[in-house]
Amino acid sequence: MKKKIIPFLKYLILGITLFFLFKTLASNWDKITLEIGQISNAEQIILAIATGVTLLAHTWSGLVWTWIIKEFDQRTDSSGLIPVYLHTNLAKYLPGNVWHYILRVNAATKACGSTAVAALSVILEPLLMAAAALITVLVGGIFVAYNTSAWIVIAQVFALAVVLCGIHPWILNPVVIFLQRLKIKKNQSGSMSSMLKSIRRYPLLPLLGEIGFLGLRSIGFILTLYAIGPVDLNQLPLLVGAFSFSWLLGLVTPGAPGGLGIFEVTAIAILQYTIPEAQIVTATVLYRIISIIAESVAAGLSWLDRYLFA
Repeated sequence: MKKKIIPFLKYLILGITLFFLFKTLASNWDKITLEIGQISNAEQIILAIATGVTLLAHTWSGLVWTWIIKEFDQRTDSSGLIPVYLHTNLAKYLPGNVWHYILRVNAATKACGSTAVAALSVILEPLLMAAAALITVLVGGIFVAYNTSAWIVIAQVFALAVVLCGIHPWILNPVVIFLQRLKIKKNQSGSMSSMLKSIRRYPLLPLLGEIGFLGLRSIGFILTLYAIGPVDLNQLPLLVGAFSFSWLLGLVTPGAPGGLGIFEVTAIAILQYTIPEAQIVTATVLYRIISIIAESVAAGLSWLDRYLFA
């Protein structure tokens, strides 16, 4: 019964989200086309820079993934795994929203020789991203800006504490070791202790790396917003926090491949009273296009690196 209900709920969430997104687009279509039609050459350059920054963000995220694997004391070839990360990025838009994870687990297993470590690195990456997003949201103070109930802020702090504790070696290592034991045959028990891998320290560097990833993505979004209309410098913390929260919901919401629809609807809902609605709607749509272009370029470059310059 659950197997039938869960996929239905995923598609229901995606359908409702896309309905509200298309409804918002339809009601602002004339203004959106007007905004896009008025983009000058200078603003096109800004959009190109936003695309470049977003491309850099994805490349940086691939590097951070190699840091996560190295936290397990693995000697991995970063130059080999970063292209894998980049060319699997587009797979997140496929139905199920898991294919990019599966491809990365297979690639990391070949690189480090441990399926458990590969799987944990792929699981740990979105957890670190979620923690980084929560930190950014709290620093950005988007809920304080709207005088939202203190309970929401408390819930955020609690969620952040749970995630930060969950990635602590005291909690993570037993899971890692358990998964590795499942892969080790009984006749190898004598050398088991030397074969098991674990995290030796708190993954602080990867966490900071994910904060940097969100910072780069936020810059790309703000540049896109600036290309459409004016942006007040005093709004920058709010914009970074709003972007991070919208991106986080897109990350954790089931049934939304690549956060498609969830990010746009959330960003519009948060910023519509601060930024002119036509500007924020146009910017979110353009930034989705920019993100896909950046991911496609990254995938293409990684393919060239893998097959032409190997």
